[in-house]
Amino acid sequence: MKRLFALLLVSLFAVGSLSAAEAVWLTNYDQALKQAAAEKKPVLIDFTGSDWCGWCIRLDKEVFSQQEFVDYAAANLVLLKLDFPQKKEQSAAEKAQNEKLAKKYQIEGFPTIVVLNAAGKQIGELGYEKGGATKWIASLEKVTKKP
Repeated sequence: MKRLFALLLVSLFAVGSLSAAEAVWLTNYDQALKQAAAEKKPVLIDFTGSDWCGWCIRLDKEVFSQQEFVDYAAANLVLLKLDFPQKKEQSAAEKAQNEKLAKKYQIEGFPTIVVLNAAGKQIGELGYEKGGATKWIASLEKVTKKP
């Protein structure tokens, strides 16, 4: 019985460790800028329609939810998700913040990824790109590693 319990415990631990970690996405712009300045990392802002935009959903599935991106982001980025959902509830303050930032960065479609340096200055813009996490990260590095 003890062996069975131990085997079950080890199996559960192994299965749990196989699941991918998720990226940590902030939703507050000011908090993201403060964290970026403190950590000396760029801010990646995802302007998304998470529950209705097909390309946004693909970008999340093919890139943002992949372990390669999660690991890269944890080491190199501050992530900020500014969502414009049709069905999900948001606070009035979050809606107002997101609308204000969409105007500031002249967002015309979704997904739009705006990249800011650690000081908060825009250094690039990306969108959905076919090819998965490896290719997308390479495109991101062209933006973030400019001299």
